[in-house]
Amino acid sequence: MSDKLNIYQYTDNGIGYLVFNRVEKHNAMSMQMWFDLERGLAILDSDPAAKVIVLKSNAPRTFSAGGDIALFQEIADNPDMRDKYRLAIRNGQRAVARTMKPTIAMINGGCFGAGTTIATHCDFRFASTNSSFGITPTKIGLVYPLNDTRQLVDLIGIAMARRMLLTAQILSGDEALTCGLIDNLCDADALEDAVKVFAETIASRSQYSVQTIKKTLRCVMDGQVDDDLETAEWFNQAHEGEDFHEGVSAFLEKRTPNFKWSSDQES
Repeated sequence: MSDKLNIYQYTDNGIGYLVFNRVEKHNAMSMQMWFDLERGLAILDSDPAAKVIVLKSNAPRTFSAGGDIALFQEIADNPDMRDKYRLAIRNGQRAVARTMKPTIAMINGGCFGAGTTIATHCDFRFASTNSSFGITPTKIGLVYPLNDTRQLVDLIGIAMARRMLLTAQILSGDEALTCGLIDNLCDADALEDAVKVFAETIASRSQYSVQTIKKTLRCVMDGQVDDDLETAEWFNQAHEGEDFHEGVSAFLEKRTPNFKWSSDQES
């Protein structure tokens, strides 16, 4: 069944995978794929067996070619469909950015337009040396939504974001690493193992800490500058939680902690 879907998800050994599978179109994002992206992430986020979510592609040499240009033609003269498409993109990207669980984009090959913006909404980006990146609205007369633009600016700074967006320049993997667009660059045959090791490291940590710190970071990114009642309570709950007591005991006893908290239980 999964090989018939443009996006599908599964969980393996503590890692959830969301797979772009529109291979014949190089994972060009249709409107339905934006809905499926949101749905697949919700499934993985609610799966207690998945502690980290990896977004990857089944297409050889491509993460995503971007938006589906044929769809652009279809919505050009249809304002209602155009707004539906805008909201589908916004909701899909928001779903990536606001998962409870950490997300990693595993990029092997071309990553353009919508593919790049999906990756920028992930917590981490691992790419192969044969990867390339571009955001090219100025090549076809488009304007990207503010949320997309802000996410890019937050990640690589206003100067580099201006350069990418206004010139539609394609960056190599090395250039993407230098400007901070990606976090890790490795040979293609080592990419999957590098992502797996990194994901397993996060999965081995206290999931209460991981998920609550991620929520705290989101508050910071949304402009919050000091604790409110909710964030103060996260601090207090941590000290009362089973993971805290296990972590301290394990440290004092010089052993590996056995954290048991998961998001399907009360924190």
